[in-house]
Parts: sequence; C-alpha cells; structure tokens
Amino acid sequence: MSSIYRAEGCCIGTAENREYLASVSGLERAMRTGAIIEGMVTLCDEKMRLHVDLHCAEGIIDPQEVLYCRAGEERKDIAVITRVGKPVSCKILSIEHCGDRLTVRLSRRLAQESCVREYLSALRPGDIIPAKVTHLEPFGAFLDVGCGVSSLLSVDCISVSRISHPRDRLQLGMSLSVAVKCIQSDTQRLYMTLRELLGTWEENAASFEAGQTVTGIIRSVESYGVFVELAPNLAGLAEVREGCADELRAKIGKSVAVYIKSIVPQRMKIKLVLIDLCCSDPPPARLRYFVDPETVTHIDRWRYSPEGAGKIVETCFQSLSEDR
Repeated sequence: MSSIYRAEGCCIGTAENREYLASVSGLERAMRTGAIIEGMVTLCDEKMRLHVDLHCAEGIIDPQEVLYCRAGEERKDIAVITRVGKPVSCKILSIEHCGDRLTVRLSRRLAQESCVREYLSALRPGDIIPAKVTHLEPFGAFLDVGCGVSSLLSVDCISVSRISHPRDRLQLGMSLSVAVKCIQSDTQRLYMTLRELLGTWEENAASFEAGQTVTGIIRSVESYGVFVELAPNLAGLAEVREGCADELRAKIGKSVAVYIKSIVPQRMKIKLVLIDLCCSDPPPARLRYFVDPETVTHIDRWRYSPEGAGKIVETCFQSLSEDR
C-alpha cells in the first residue's frame, strides 16, 4: 500500500504513471479507479489555480484542492505558488471536453487525504519510512512523507553529532529513510527522527583506530576543546592550542585533519589532536545507514551507548508520548 504513497516526484517517471498520461483513455482509467497520478506544475494563474502538464492534456487544480489541511490549519497562498516547477500527486475529479480542448480537473488534496487515511495514520513510533527533504530551517528539515504531506525532522533528531543547521547534513531534494519519533494525538501530525538509523557509538567507532590520522569536520569550539565530527553519529574532542580559539571558531563547518590519540568506549570519548589548521570545505553530505530500510521496517529501542558506559543515551520508541 505504501508504494503508491511516496514523496512527490518519485512516481512521475514510472511506467504506470506514463501509461496514465499517455492518452485520454489512460486518464479516464485513472479517474475511474481513483488512481494517484503525477505531473509537473507549469503555471499558477491569477486565480491561484495550478496548471499541470499531463502530456496528453492540461490539468487544473483549483486553490481549495491544492492542500489537505489538518484540524486548525489554513491554506496559505505560499503553499500554492511554491508548487510551480515541481511535481504534484493528484487524483482526477473530472475530464471536460470543450471542442478540441480537453481540461482535466485535479485534486492534490484528495491524494493527500488518501495518503493520510490509508498509509500515514497506520504508522507508529519506530516505523521506518522513506521521505524527501523539501525545506530547511534552522530548527529542522521539512520532509515529504507521501504525496506532499509534510513532517518535521527537528535539528536535534538529525544526528548525535550536533550541527548548527540542517544543511550541514541534508540537502534539498535529498531522499532518505527516517523513523517515526512520535505522533501528535490531536492532529495526527508526524514527527520524524534520523539519528537512530545512523549507528551506535560502537558501530561508528569501529571504523577508526588510535594512531590514525583522519579528516573530520569542526562542529563547535569550547573553552575546553574543539568538537570534531568523524561521522554523523560520532565526534571527538581535541585540545585548543593557546591563541587558536578565535581562528577555529571562524572555521566551524570546515574539514580538518586530526590524529586519533585514544578511543575510550566506557566514557564514549575519542581524544584527538589537530594536525593542520588549513581547513577546507567538507565533501557533499553522505549518510551511512546501520539499519537496512529495505529489510527493517520497525525498531522498538535503540541504544547509542556501549555496554558499561557511565552515560546512557537511548531511544525507546514504545514509551514515547504521542503528544508533542
């Protein structure tokens, strides 16, 4: 069931979607069966109607059919105009013939309503689903979790290693797998988390050994040291050389070479030595999943801390409140 409720744009190039858009009979079949089709928005006219390229015809989405609104929400014009140049998931309301002209009335709202009712409402904390990044703000990333339905991935849930902005880890249009963190009971709005899929401390630390010199990313500079990210869920601490703190603060977010002095699992500590202050821009963000989303669709508990560690960092999805 979830395969038809992917993020907008995931189905536009599929054989099934191309078949629906190839002819009037294909569109009629999609309308008759209630299928969800995808097309590109080419225009938002003066009446705030979206015009959609359906290959064999032009589709029209009236303003009230653009967005499914949850309880207490209101449609904003920005939600309409920002769809121009992007794919949309829709259901066909009607096919109107006027001479040689063919107009297909579409509803994105109904596609989203079906997605919420038949797919998203069945999800529970700990379920792992695909999503696409649609918007980045300092407090988090907005994700398309199906047919354009939006969900928030807050910045603290992106990774264990702290970042100053979601763009430090994610990119617009990026496809990723996330887990449902909690569900708001009154609106059924989903909140997502990513860090539980990016490995425990031990799993990440296993890629490194004391005595190695590796690259990392400067994430923060404190009076007692410099936090250097070695992986999205792993950071080490390097001492600040006298007089270098201000120079390093100017290089937060840059790559730097570090020497691994020691790895202490019981304290979840990796001691580093800065090798070179000639920092560079880090390579494009890459995520390594330690949970295979193709075979693992749910997790109940995730423990980041190694056994015997003095500090316990974990997520118990079963105990998470449904209110946020």
